[in-house]
Amino acid sequence: MTCCEELLTNISHQCDLLRDEIAAAAQSLREFNRRLEQILQQLRKNIDVRDGAFATQFNDYCLAFRKQLDDREPFWTQARAAARQSKDRDWTADLALSAKGLNSRAKTLSRACDELTTAYDLFAKNYKNFTAAKLNVWLLTSCQSDVEALTGKILFLAREIAKKTEKNRGQNAF
Repeated sequence: MTCCEELLTNISHQCDLLRDEIAAAAQSLREFNRRLEQILQQLRKNIDVRDGAFATQFNDYCLAFRKQLDDREPFWTQARAAARQSKDRDWTADLALSAKGLNSRAKTLSRACDELTTAYDLFAKNYKNFTAAKLNVWLLTSCQSDVEALTGKILFLAREIAKKTEKNRGQNAF
């Protein structure tokens, strides 16, 4: 296995893992939003809030999500650097199919990021009406923003790699 082939395999695998983590984060956020809506209804009706663990669980979730993203960042920084350090000719034509696969993975990652953004926007809209407890929404905002930025970098990296393999593929045709 060549250096570029190994790097491409690792990037594809990490892209899948990140997509799954982001999809899980979006699902968790939708669940927190559902709970927040219930709490807001209880508050409007002057009913005692039954979900006393909400704030603690939400804040713990935000901290865990931040750590998860922070743990992933070094891989992506190193992968981008390694991909750019490789010479264009190292991205051989036989990697073109794998590069297209990475491009597809990056696009599904982008869709997962969009789902997270949608879930975040819904939560943020409801949170504006919530003053019963202190929530680390600023940390969630930071995470959501970082996910968007990282996803953009991964999409760009996937396109770069695909261009290099296609370029070499075209040169081998002559």
